[in-house]
Amino acid sequence: MYYLRTITQAIRQALQDTPAIYLNGPRQAGKSTLMEHIGQTLNAQYYTLDDISVLSAALSDPQAFLSNLTRPVILDEIQLAPELFRALKIKIDELRKVAGAKANGSFLLTGSANVLALPDLSDALVGRMQVFTLYPLSAGETLGLAEGFIPCLFDKTYHPPAMTFDDAALNSVFFNATYPQLVNESISNTNKWFESYVTTLLQRDVRALAEIEKVALLPAMLKIIASRAGGLVNDASLARDVGVNAMTYRRYRSLLEAVFLLLVIPPWYRNIGKRFVKAPKLFMTDTNLLCYLLGVQATDIHQFDENLRGKIIENFVAVELSKQLSALSLGTLYHFRTQDDKEIDFIIEKRDGSLLAIEVKAKKSIKSTDFDTIKLLKESTGEDFTKGVILYLGHQSICFGPDLYALPLQSLWTLGAKNLVDI
Repeated sequence: MYYLRTITQAIRQALQDTPAIYLNGPRQAGKSTLMEHIGQTLNAQYYTLDDISVLSAALSDPQAFLSNLTRPVILDEIQLAPELFRALKIKIDELRKVAGAKANGSFLLTGSANVLALPDLSDALVGRMQVFTLYPLSAGETLGLAEGFIPCLFDKTYHPPAMTFDDAALNSVFFNATYPQLVNESISNTNKWFESYVTTLLQRDVRALAEIEKVALLPAMLKIIASRAGGLVNDASLARDVGVNAMTYRRYRSLLEAVFLLLVIPPWYRNIGKRFVKAPKLFMTDTNLLCYLLGVQATDIHQFDENLRGKIIENFVAVELSKQLSALSLGTLYHFRTQDDKEIDFIIEKRDGSLLAIEVKAKKSIKSTDFDTIKLLKESTGEDFTKGVILYLGHQSICFGPDLYALPLQSLWTLGAKNLVDI
């Protein structure tokens, strides 16, 4: 089954405006499938560098390899041949001189490594390439919906309507927002699938990016990080637990980020008279992967104790917001914490400075005091503040004052949603 992806329209537009687009994201997120789907309407050639023959040719003589391709062309898993990026720069510059705007849409690139975390690669194509990130299926995409949660809440005239949901629908969507293969093939032994998935990433993709001395430590390191999902980054403490020095740990963590195993949410702060914690927070890029690493079976979010349930739901919201923002390019995701431990799980800030505050509560009822820190942020930021929302496990939407709402977790993919259409 092919799932329509919300990001498709943005990619098609970019192909009209720039010579190359680079779609990166986790392995098995659906990058190749999406590119092939887009490429069908362009009659694009497809080559994957997972094919040893193609990889060998690309590494042997990158410029000759590119010169013999008919455009437009899809180059899948291009991070396996980093030499191609410099050759692409030369090729694109040549095409622009000859073809001008007709050079746009020539190269559709995919990779399972974050090119923005690898400046030597991304610098080569500055001004010649647009970068997009495709995460695993979003909750809305599993239902054929384009989510409208973020745009609706940034609209100051919009007031969330009364909604009622049940738990059965919540569990189904919650655990289907994952890698397409897990949903499509109804894989029964997900632990085996994730074991193979993590092994491939650590043994192949990480080692392709950098030579590391203690690759055997990475699985344990990943589980330790998963146990602290949603927590502030403390490299010294985590390094001690892993058994390496802080410098080595930071290097290894950067590699895990580069292959999209980890999601890093930076801190938000302004000069508004308070002292802020400036450490980022770490999450896993897939909530089912988190459950696997924690050794728990993901079937019903209510089966977990309160602390574990809170960790898993917060990770889910972090990933879903990242998916929506990646498709919409509507703002940047942050977390907020002061040094006296006042915190808001997530803040989304648009370029114009407008703010959306989102707190996550793994409980079925909300009190007015749950909004205390959001209210302080509202007072501090004035007109920039648009709405403060608490996502919770209750069944109804409730207004707690001007621009303050408690919303069921399901509103994350139903609020303002529209049917996805193929573009």
